[in-house]
Amino acid sequence: MNLTYTPEEDEFRARLREWLGKVLPTLPPKPSPDDWPARRAYDLGWQRMLYDAGYAHVHWDASPTVRLIFLEETEKEGAPYVGAGFVGLLHAGPTIAAEGSEEQRARWLPPILGGEEVWCQGFSEPDAGSDLAALRTRARRDGDDYVVSGSKIWTSHAEVADWCELLVRTNPAAPKHRGITWLAMPMDAPGITVRPLRTLAGSAEFAEVFLDEVRIPVANRVGDEDDGWRVTMVTLSFERGTAFVGEVVACRRVLRELAGEARKNGRWDDPVLRRRLGRLNAQFRALWRLTQWNVSEAESGVPGVGSSVFKLRYSQARQELYDTAADVLGADCLDLDRPWMLDRLSSLSYTIAAGTSQIQQNIVAERILGLPKGR
Repeated sequence: MNLTYTPEEDEFRARLREWLGKVLPTLPPKPSPDDWPARRAYDLGWQRMLYDAGYAHVHWDASPTVRLIFLEETEKEGAPYVGAGFVGLLHAGPTIAAEGSEEQRARWLPPILGGEEVWCQGFSEPDAGSDLAALRTRARRDGDDYVVSGSKIWTSHAEVADWCELLVRTNPAAPKHRGITWLAMPMDAPGITVRPLRTLAGSAEFAEVFLDEVRIPVANRVGDEDDGWRVTMVTLSFERGTAFVGEVVACRRVLRELAGEARKNGRWDDPVLRRRLGRLNAQFRALWRLTQWNVSEAESGVPGVGSSVFKLRYSQARQELYDTAADVLGADCLDLDRPWMLDRLSSLSYTIAAGTSQIQQNIVAERILGLPKGR
């Protein structure tokens, strides 16, 4: 494994850094966090700028290392996050690129890359908990369509999405992991009801989605019928592996800012706090190296089981980081307008989102360490 960069990769980094330096000062102000239509327009506008400049390809048509460089540099320079486009760019799009037919790639990938369409994720269900395979949303075949009924929860950006990566049960008689199918559902289809959910941090980027006899063309199925669990593992490999790359860079920046704040307000004199900051620095340096390893391993374009190791440790480190931020701020941590405090609230979800820590521990135990499955 080689963690150094080639001359071509260094040239790509320099060119991207120069371009970011020119265009970022020209961007309009970011819209209100609660105005999702405006945020959609802002996020898609940024994606279109990347597309026109020739950088949108990094998500699927570039090497894993070039993708890593892109995510690292855009975060370092404070470029807009993918925002409303994250499911399409980081989850559904890579899955379609890896598993979709030629016709499906031609239909769905260009609008995602060009900042024209937004996707949401319809995986979790109210009664399934962390057991994703326990989903109950049913799809029955009717000619050239699937007719779908059920409900989803924690559906990211459903209220502004054009498409949904949807998991449905097509064979109730099969073992629960074998009767699942991955579908692309148009969000304007009749029978779909979206109800936004407000989070602890006050945002509403999630929603409940209710499906009542929604017709989805069979042509929208990615992979074979009843083979959706395997396709889902591809999606989750991207979600747990490469989707958090930019956030690791952001956490390292926050750590430096915390150290600076501690020096200013006198908390730096506390040796216990300094040790915590030092341990966090070591953890995020190690996570960055693990990210490089995962990206280097993903030559096929799909991260391996090492993504679960990364996700498990990263979600815990992120929570520790923002708990430490509260210690640095002291009583000011009760003010949600202070830096890092809304991030502290959102960090609570990281040991649940994209597969709970318990699920990741099972994956590591069974697929990496070779331990027997639990009963």
